[in-house]
Amino acid sequence: MTKFLKSSELTSNWFEIDAKDAVVGRLASVIAMIVRGKNKTTYTPHMDDGDFVVVKNIEQAKFTGKKFKDKKYYRHTGHPGGIKEITPEKLMEKNKPGETLKLAIKRMLPGGVLGRKQLTKVKIYAGEEHPHAAQNPKILDLGKLNSKNLIRNWYGNNNSNTYKKTKN
Repeated sequence: MTKFLKSSELTSNWFEIDAKDAVVGRLASVIAMIVRGKNKTTYTPHMDDGDFVVVKNIEQAKFTGKKFKDKKYYRHTGHPGGIKEITPEKLMEKNKPGETLKLAIKRMLPGGVLGRKQLTKVKIYAGEEHPHAAQNPKILDLGKLNSKNLIRNWYGNNNSNTYKKTKN
């Protein structure tokens, strides 16, 4: 019989991820797995057994291909004809670099109360500094998980958030 944990037995750890040169979608999938608790042997689908994740340097995360300009995020205001769209490029212009990662993670979590609660465990910061040093987060290196998680051997100008592969 499957053993489920009780609420009193749940423990949460803290992880720190540096998003410098990380691919946004791959970063989001790693974070969603940790926040749901799927990296633990005690994973229970209906309970919040996930860990906290602190993401720093989010302004240096990258998109592959033309997604930085062409990808569109849609939302609806609730009024007739109220569909709104925005691109990651416009979000960066509005000084909201973490919003693209937050939207990607949100869509990988379950819809409903549990998913909204799990999304609050993600802390996203631009720059190196964050106020969660007291929790002693474990540093998680994305490049060691999979080499495709980081942009490498790519060309493009340094100010761009999109890179193209070099031809071999």
